[in-house]
Amino acid sequence: MRHRLGHKKLNRTSEHRKALIKNMLNSLVKYEQITTTLPKAKVLKPEADKLITIGKKDTLANVKRLVSKLQNIQTVNKIRKTLSKRYETRKGGYTRIIKAGFRYGDNAPMAIIEFVDRDLEAKRVDRKKTKSEDKKNQNQTPEQKTA
Repeated sequence: MRHRLGHKKLNRTSEHRKALIKNMLNSLVKYEQITTTLPKAKVLKPEADKLITIGKKDTLANVKRLVSKLQNIQTVNKIRKTLSKRYETRKGGYTRIIKAGFRYGDNAPMAIIEFVDRDLEAKRVDRKKTKSEDKKNQNQTPEQKTA
């Protein structure tokens, strides 16, 4: 019997759903933590875990699978070089979902999906530095910057 082996449709067409999942996977790998609705997070969790599992075995076929799924070479490289090394002893369960209350506008249940043992600096990838941070970095010696 193949009962209940389908997938969540999330009230979207198949093309929209695939694009949504791809974009959310790219964001999750880039920032290592994203906030979204609970149903989307539940759909995203097994997909993200599968990507890490594929990336742990570094073969050309697996690289092509990751590129076809994500369509972003920077994300694929981060999975292969950083995340797969971080989780090489872990058998599974690379992500966690934390419930985060309800959204103000429509009362939708919100959740935070993040990697276990995530890098806290990953959320600051795209942030522009403020003037005070620039001044601090200019006043430091190169040894202080690396420490």
